[in-house]
Amino acid sequence: MSLPHAILTSLAERPGSGSELARRFDRSIGHFWQATHQQIYRELARLEASAWVEATAVEGAPGRKRRYRILPAGRQELERWTGAALAPPAIRDELMVRLRAAGEVDPGDLTHELDRLLNHHRAQLATYEAVRERDFPHPPASRTGLLQLLVLDEGIAFERQRIAFCEAALALLRNP
Repeated sequence: MSLPHAILTSLAERPGSGSELARRFDRSIGHFWQATHQQIYRELARLEASAWVEATAVEGAPGRKRRYRILPAGRQELERWTGAALAPPAIRDELMVRLRAAGEVDPGDLTHELDRLLNHHRAQLATYEAVRERDFPHPPASRTGLLQLLVLDEGIAFERQRIAFCEAALALLRNP
């Protein structure tokens, strides 16, 4: 996946200014595809140059605030990309390699790092569960809502799996 497609997806869901898009990105798609606000603004300029999005000045707003919306060519690109063949994701997980290495060398106490990761995954799980409770108190009626819930539930399942993995690794390291 590429950042332009993540931004096009967000703009297809709802137009907005660059700052609104960056905030929405942090709260939703950013959980699955990370980008800095600077990267988002640079990509918005590229998307506008490609005529995939349009920016209009926001009257009365301080500075050069602009509101972005997806154009038909951007929607066509998003449709093309969404329908293209998808390569299975490659696992590239530094923790897995570090744990394998810990079987061969003495890295010292890895439990502090695993505790830190465990706390991170617990906090992320709590965030996802709060979003689910707030945004999906009832099953969505629309296809869009159902797909958004499916993605959120996958994030919840991922965080639960990582919590279980970190707990198992900690138990092993503490009681070999």
